[in-house]
Amino acid sequence: MDERTVPALLRHARETHRKSNAFLVRRGEAWVPISIETFATQAAAAGGWLRAQGIQPGDRVAILSESRYEWAVADMAIVSMGAISVPLYPTLPAGQIAPLLADAGVVGAFISDTSQQEKLGVVRTALRFVWNFDAAGLPGGAEPPDSTPRGPEPRGDDVATIIYTSGTTGVPKGVMLTHSNIASETVLSLRAMAVGPEDTYLSFLPLSHVFERCAGFYTMLYAGVTIAYAESLDGLARDMREVHPTVILAVPRMYEKVLARATETAASGGPLKKAVFDWAYRVAVRCGTMANEGRAIPLLLSLEHALAGALVYKKIAAGLGGRSKLRVSGGAPLLREVGLFFRGAGLPIYEGFGLTETSAAISVNTYTRHRVGTVGPLLEEVEVRMAPDGEVLVRGPMVMKGYWQKPKETAEALQDGWLHTGDIGAFDNDGYLLITDRKKDLLVTSGGKKVAPQPIEAALKASPRIQEALVLGDGQKYVAAMIVAAPGASREAIAEDVERVNGTLAQFERIKRFELIPDDISVEKGLMTPSLKLKRKAVVEHHREVVERLFKGA
Repeated sequence: MDERTVPALLRHARETHRKSNAFLVRRGEAWVPISIETFATQAAAAGGWLRAQGIQPGDRVAILSESRYEWAVADMAIVSMGAISVPLYPTLPAGQIAPLLADAGVVGAFISDTSQQEKLGVVRTALRFVWNFDAAGLPGGAEPPDSTPRGPEPRGDDVATIIYTSGTTGVPKGVMLTHSNIASETVLSLRAMAVGPEDTYLSFLPLSHVFERCAGFYTMLYAGVTIAYAESLDGLARDMREVHPTVILAVPRMYEKVLARATETAASGGPLKKAVFDWAYRVAVRCGTMANEGRAIPLLLSLEHALAGALVYKKIAAGLGGRSKLRVSGGAPLLREVGLFFRGAGLPIYEGFGLTETSAAISVNTYTRHRVGTVGPLLEEVEVRMAPDGEVLVRGPMVMKGYWQKPKETAEALQDGWLHTGDIGAFDNDGYLLITDRKKDLLVTSGGKKVAPQPIEAALKASPRIQEALVLGDGQKYVAAMIVAAPGASREAIAEDVERVNGTLAQFERIKRFELIPDDISVEKGLMTPSLKLKRKAVVEHHREVVERLFKGA
């Protein structure tokens, strides 16, 4: 029997942990536990139902739903019977859903509600089934799990899922991840994360994204961690207080919002409360910086830190549920100062790095090896080298099989067994990986200077007055920016933020001009990916007149 498969991960969880609360689902005002036995039985029953619909190994089945317990059951049912799961973001508009379904050649779909059914469009008639979770719950619930003869279990090199990339640089590509890719990622990331049956995880990121799917579902399941599914982002603060997670996986924006909310609360509490918070913030950043550099914290600063902990840091910890021991950040770069603050506040955030093409993480900071500003040491069995132009090349058991029906793009991405990530990076002297920018995003000014836009954009967005920022200047004499201001922020205030950031940059990197643009950058308009990354080319084209003004006379 091939143990490098998703069914093997479930089998391990079922035999090793036998948890009565493998999952927690909110029903009304209560969190209802679901055992690993119930989950496995429901997944097997759903698999039997799929076979009864004529679904065969290798067939593609879509999941178009918000993250929820039913999503996990459907996914496990699909991949365990050897079919291929195709997760799609429920936030995608209909115009983007149908082409992906057609490209993958899906034969059936699980959807969350009728609003998603409307997005299936012309592809609907080609599907053998559309199962609505809200309307019908889980399929096969009344059937015995073995009601239809089973075929052989999938093998390690069989494709388990096709995940479409977010399309920041062009048309989305379907990444083929095998059972072995996923199983390897699960086992290796668990060695780095060190979580177990005593832990509780609150899942609120989209399961359509490889980060949540592999780290937040498969790895937690395999490790025996209790998985609680948040109802929605709107209720996240409440769910944190009720579930008290010990493990948090999030994108940087969530941690930034936690800090911003604490800052705003302090500011609204009057001058004294604001002064106390500002002092505690400075103490945390100083302590975080010293810890990051391996320096001992002086006695006086330690005393200040203890006081700041009682007055400020414990409240931030309470906002994260009060029990969190592991806080991981992925999906985008974490602002360095945010990382230093949380580390200094005794709530370190462990940043990692990975791609859809690598089944999630290839590196992550850990309890024992942690350096803010890096994405940590490599996972075991992962090799990384740098191309002459600084591009990060990866080789390891979690690297994808290729792109679905795109042999040319596959050959370009996978060369001699090495995945060309498209990211620019380097190692520091202690083996920590640093990612500086996307290769395709690098700007080269007319003077030949190379400018990495992402760190500049991140520094701008560190201001609570700036919602989005896009740095421009490729082929131009200078660097400029388009900025989406936060509600109530004036142009003068934004100008101050731009000058503050400019003060940290080399002369050729500094923003000479900026323009404010409307808050119209959204997934629905095709200007942002479902994982909330800007589609640079699309935004530039959408605001072509603004771009022309920025460089007029240059």
